[in-house]
Amino acid sequence: MTRSTKYDQAALAATLTRQYQVISRGQAIALGMTTSTLRQRLRPGGPWQRLLPGVFLAVTGTPTMDQRSVAALVYAGTGGLITGTAAVGLWGVLAPHSTTIDVLIPAARQRRSTGFVRIHLTERMPDRVFTAGPIRLVPLSRAVADAARGLTELADVRAVVAAAVQQGKCTPELLVAELEEGPVQGSALFRAAVSDVRDGIRSSPEADLKHLLRRAKIAEPVFNPRLYAGDEFIASPDAWWPEAGLAGEVDSRAYHLSPQDHERTLARDARMAAHGITVLHFTPRQIRTQPKTVIAAIRSALAAADSRPRLPIRTITTSTGAPVSRPERTEAPVS
Repeated sequence: MTRSTKYDQAALAATLTRQYQVISRGQAIALGMTTSTLRQRLRPGGPWQRLLPGVFLAVTGTPTMDQRSVAALVYAGTGGLITGTAAVGLWGVLAPHSTTIDVLIPAARQRRSTGFVRIHLTERMPDRVFTAGPIRLVPLSRAVADAARGLTELADVRAVVAAAVQQGKCTPELLVAELEEGPVQGSALFRAAVSDVRDGIRSSPEADLKHLLRRAKIAEPVFNPRLYAGDEFIASPDAWWPEAGLAGEVDSRAYHLSPQDHERTLARDARMAAHGITVLHFTPRQIRTQPKTVIAAIRSALAAADSRPRLPIRTITTSTGAPVSRPERTEAPVS
């Protein structure tokens, strides 16, 4: 075996390691692999497999999401960026499951969608690029916007938008900017969800409650404020009617899965009760399937509050946004 062959094997191994065992035909040939060797490795039952046209995985078995993501970028070529639900997931934000990976490429490029890759030609490539190892992706606000425009259910769009903001990885202001700068077509659901988070909504069930109250023509509460008695922090209820001293809590299982969560809920309710606050609890299912019961309970509590003086509680409304954090993401210059 010649020295150059050894070098080629080392370079091939380095490329596969760097790209999560994904490689293109062009890369393999450039590293000295012959077409006959490629055919041998890609034979039925062989050690390699085709993922996309001209893109291979150098191991057997089901490819991981990271390997599929790298394959999508290798197929898209230089400058491609993952966006949509795949990018939202790579940012660590819960998104609806999809087997499709959306990739942005400059409009001047020529590439077609194929397999699990959906190509989007755009004149509006992001100025900032983030990486997770070899995976290049758009900023989270762009990923959320592109995901929202591809979804068909308002509940799914609300969930993605609210999760990105609630986790402190994106601000409502960044989402508003994406809404204004992006295409109008297909943005109706995204616009509604952004309106919700600007009102303080932190979850899809809270948004359902907000719109139920509007339909019932009940005075809209303050969503997710911080309540104080003097300088003492009391709680941050999901919904708050300050004139009535009434708090509403949406008890989603997603936020109450452990005994510790249950104990914190009881302690919070006890603090509010100690300050004279009436607390109503509703489940997301009740809001969806028993709206009349929910509305009747709120109206009854609001009517009962008319006979008592307003509680001396200070209400502070805070932005649902938080400083953008990018765990395990590094910024890279645009290629």
